[in-house]
Amino acid sequence: MENDLFQRRSKLATAGVAESVEQEQEAKVLVLYSGGTIGMRTNQSGVYEPESNFMIPELKKLPIFHDKSYAEKQLMEEEKDLLVMPLMRSGRRVKYHIKEYNPLLDSSNMTMSDWSKIANDISTYYDEYDGFVVLHGTDTMAYTASALSFMCENLGKPIILTGSQIPIFEVRSDGRDNFLSALVVAGQFCIPEVLVVFGNKVLRGNRTIKNDSGSFDAFISPNIASIAELETDITVDWSLVFRSGTTEKFRIHSEMCTNVGLLRLFPGISVQLVRSFLQPPMQGVVLQSYGAGNAPDNRPEILKVIEGAINLGVIIVNITQCTRGFVDATYATGKALYDKGVIPGGDMTAEAALTKLSYVLSKDDWSIKQKTKMMKRNLRGEVRSIHIEDISLLDFELIDCVAKALSISTKEETLKLRDALYPNLMCAAAKSNDTEALERLRSTGGNLSAGNQDGRTALHVAAREGHLAVVQYLLHHGATIHTKDQHDHTPLNDAIISKDHQIITLLVRTGAHLTMHPIRIAMELCSAAARDEVSTLQAWRAAGADLNVSDYDKRTPLHVAVSTKKLNSVRYLLENGARWDTEDIFENTAEMQAKKTGCEEILKLIEQKSREEKAGTSNS
Repeated sequence: MENDLFQRRSKLATAGVAESVEQEQEAKVLVLYSGGTIGMRTNQSGVYEPESNFMIPELKKLPIFHDKSYAEKQLMEEEKDLLVMPLMRSGRRVKYHIKEYNPLLDSSNMTMSDWSKIANDISTYYDEYDGFVVLHGTDTMAYTASALSFMCENLGKPIILTGSQIPIFEVRSDGRDNFLSALVVAGQFCIPEVLVVFGNKVLRGNRTIKNDSGSFDAFISPNIASIAELETDITVDWSLVFRSGTTEKFRIHSEMCTNVGLLRLFPGISVQLVRSFLQPPMQGVVLQSYGAGNAPDNRPEILKVIEGAINLGVIIVNITQCTRGFVDATYATGKALYDKGVIPGGDMTAEAALTKLSYVLSKDDWSIKQKTKMMKRNLRGEVRSIHIEDISLLDFELIDCVAKALSISTKEETLKLRDALYPNLMCAAAKSNDTEALERLRSTGGNLSAGNQDGRTALHVAAREGHLAVVQYLLHHGATIHTKDQHDHTPLNDAIISKDHQIITLLVRTGAHLTMHPIRIAMELCSAAARDEVSTLQAWRAAGADLNVSDYDKRTPLHVAVSTKKLNSVRYLLENGARWDTEDIFENTAEMQAKKTGCEEILKLIEQKSREEKAGTSNS
């Protein structure tokens, strides 16, 4: 009877979960509130100042930030500290938790240790959330965004910095739109970058500068276009998204080198000033020179000081003082610096160059030669390394043929056609184990992480089909492991279905983790145990599932395996840490269930495991 009850409840629960998934999807976002104008209030003197424990209660009063009715009816007890946005047109709802820092900081007071605090918090909660928003003051936001882009290695989820020029609770404020946009982008788009959302634009963090102290459109990205535009529709230019292209798992590198500085050239700068600036303990300097990287070549004493510092191990990077453009050695005045060992910084911003230098110099296991090499390399999309000519999409025969058949002739129409067709073409290539086709699609502008009409990506399909080579190819070219399809399944869920342990291990090593609710995981494990599918249990365990997880009736997979007399599943579960003494809602343990069913073989396995545990406890 208990078995029938379990099966009825499981079917109802599964149907309910499936129905709710069809209706709406949920995303969880962690908001790290570090301070800044966005959460300040006006004091009696009419001056903005931060106030602890003020922002969250006020946000809960605003329906656009918190759907009070939904929260009261739908949030589980352990979710009561979450805020919930209203349902978006896309059918997705964003739940978010705000972690408020103490003390709240004006961004002018930010230090490298504050960057480390933010990075460490992201690392701590990385597996629990789909995206992250950092509320930050605008004055040093570009520095923090640049620093986090380097500190967060092998990033697979969006980290978005935003703030405002006027506090969010003022009558006129840019903070509401900026914060809402940041939450929407973090919850809806799996862009694996550190970004700045400000003034209806999504900008790459390490390409961003604060350009205007009094405008709502305060930030610009002078040398590359916006990653996305926040108009009536949100349009992401996926071809611009930088991907790590690695199978390494996400991690942070929080120890930054503090012995770095910015030296801006000016007419008549003295050799004494340059010499004193380059003295120990200085390890790295960003030199802001004129125009395309020029410095006075008629001042040999300055060039000699620079050369001497480089010979002593100081790394010097040359960037332009101009807002736009890059440095090169076209002029003799620029070549004079490079002949002395100065590294050309391309089109990096001052903020990116300084934080990159701090990051690279902090790598104690790298030699000076390797650090110099890494400063020349494009690590996080912070610099244009080589010029790549635009590839004509019409070179791809299938797109060309379809375009002609539909009488499409403009580049804009062709791009739309590509965006509509490519996700399905890539999924088809993944299904047929065709990496050559994937490479051709990628090389002609295809986004390997794009989802088809069901939200499924090539990585979902390759994982489901068990095509290891395709999975490796996709990961090496930056395909994201965190994208969810319309059923909230990530590629890891598909790898579990295929029971391919190599792919599961590879995805987990890259940073994939189970995102399903524990009760749903328990139902999957209990169902596998009831069918005696040990291979399915093995796949779930390899993906990180807890074999002692329980369903709505607090029944574990071992309860189900015992009650259905599935000997193989019982043996596997016991050998891999399943508890036989856990009580379900009916106060039955798996051991009691074995006695009721009268299965002597199963009972012997449990009693043997019990004796082994007692013997191990007494020996210790």
